[in-house]
Amino acid sequence: MSEFIIYPAIDMRGGKCVRLIQGDYAKETIYGDSPYEMAKVFADKGAKWIHMVDLDGAKAGKRVNDNHVLEVAEKLNVNVQIGGGIRTEEDVEYYLSNGVSRVILGSSAISNPDFVKKMLAKYGSKIAIGIDAKDGYVSTEGWIETSTVKTADLGVELAAAGAEVFIFTDIATDGMLSGPNIEAVCEMAKATGKDVIASGGVSSLTDLVELAAFQKEGVAGAIVGKALYTNQFDLAQALEEVARA
Repeated sequence: MSEFIIYPAIDMRGGKCVRLIQGDYAKETIYGDSPYEMAKVFADKGAKWIHMVDLDGAKAGKRVNDNHVLEVAEKLNVNVQIGGGIRTEEDVEYYLSNGVSRVILGSSAISNPDFVKKMLAKYGSKIAIGIDAKDGYVSTEGWIETSTVKTADLGVELAAAGAEVFIFTDIATDGMLSGPNIEAVCEMAKATGKDVIASGGVSSLTDLVELAAFQKEGVAGAIVGKALYTNQFDLAQALEEVARA
């Protein structure tokens, strides 16, 4: 069984590191001017993976902050996964051929399922499926729309098409430091039989240890953003605690 991975998150907007509350662009806090410098801090503390999101790209439907992503992938000894604004095979190929380890496809799983299935067939585990949930249904387009598709149904369908890794975000918890929706994450892992990375709501070392306890059920890691930026705990400390647990 592979280890439970902590993914420190870097959300980029206008070339800066920011955090939004529940995906709301009007509720933004800037935490740093350089995504690369932020990633370096995380790498120096022992991160094996960095989770990067191109918020401008997600809104524009095309790559915007990609130069920052490639800089991290090229210069630091970490794996990078990137989401936001990836809509074409050329986008996927661009990132994967420039040192990025994994590309996240989100809204297109609903808007362009054939494309997503084609990418899964071609790239397998180098594609992560980002499923954003609101009350059990898939939310799309930067969380502005809620679809009529149930999250578990989409997960099952894409697992059958070759998805090995899912990133599950419960929008209600994102950026709120209210604790992750462990039940929903476990349900997703059970439904798909694949690795599910929890995203949203992690506020304490206890949250991480609780999530890691469900590793055998398929909870493969957790994305941590705001808790690190607001110093709820230190990344090095979190890595140690989870390794011990």
